[in-house]
Amino acid sequence: MTTDIPRPRGRPRRFDPDEAVATAQSLFHARGYDAVSVADLTAALGINPPSFYAAFGSKAGLYARVVERYGAAGTVFLEKVLSPDRPVADALAALLEAAARFYSADPVAPGCLVIEGVRCNDAQARETACTASGTSQDAIHAFVASQFPDDAARITDYVGTIMAGLSAMARAGHGPDRLLATARLAGTALALALRNTRA
Repeated sequence: MTTDIPRPRGRPRRFDPDEAVATAQSLFHARGYDAVSVADLTAALGINPPSFYAAFGSKAGLYARVVERYGAAGTVFLEKVLSPDRPVADALAALLEAAARFYSADPVAPGCLVIEGVRCNDAQARETACTASGTSQDAIHAFVASQFPDDAARITDYVGTIMAGLSAMARAGHGPDRLLATARLAGTALALALRNTRA
């Protein structure tokens, strides 16, 4: 006697969601949010549009997953660099130099995914990027305020401006040497500003 076991209908899921997010991160980082279409994503992920929308809801929904993944790595790095027992000027100089190296490490995907996402045209995706950027800025502000409460806002704004500039210049084709030179000059300016604050 044999028993027929019904086979599940439809094609089995051919992709791992975590791998899909990593693949999408590479696309968004290399091209920018606006230049990546749903067709680009489904082709890269090897799925059809209905499966894409079932898994992520929308392009902006997938981007939110990408930013969460990207931000998790950034948070670990910030916590390491912005150590409470480290002088503020030294930590911020190290942060800027690390950003310069990271933003120029991959010529195919230069700059910061989040910083560049702040300027995208899609309101939902832009809000996602702005929230992630704000979280990083808050961490820097809290770190500076622990030793220089009266100067935390202006120092944080300065660091954010330099990082945005480094990202933009990386996307414009500046290599690591040029970005590092800028980061080191900014680090010198920070050290001088904070030294004058103590005086």
